[in-house]
Amino acid sequence: MTTRRSLLALALLPAGAAAADDTALQRAIRDAVGDAPITDGGIALRVPATAENGGQVPIAILADSPMTAADHITGIHVFATANPAPGVASFSLTPLLARAEVHTRIRLAEAQRIIVLAQSNDGRVRRATAEIRVTTGGCLT
Repeated sequence: MTTRRSLLALALLPAGAAAADDTALQRAIRDAVGDAPITDGGIALRVPATAENGGQVPIAILADSPMTAADHITGIHVFATANPAPGVASFSLTPLLARAEVHTRIRLAEAQRIIVLAQSNDGRVRRATAEIRVTTGGCLT
């Protein structure tokens, strides 16, 4: 049976991605945010168009939120659609932070789409995506 979540994950995958990757991505998203509906927008995502070294790709995430006790971001989750493990990072936030902002470096195996989800204390989940080309993969064994 095809669910809305299955269709969402399929739409987020790059062309030619394997079915196993789709299943892993769906599972990683479900583990992070459950079955909450996901809407686009409300997140500024800064990533390089091309990463020279997939072993350390800088990303900056800023979710639009007043960060008050009544309205704040509780989590930011990063996924990479073509990595061997799609769940790259999860960050827990509290209203004690002035901004819902994260700066980090991630590893990418190859050129792919990055998906960032920001989860609010009221259950809303917002999404931003970006395509990143990688000249040298960072997940080689």
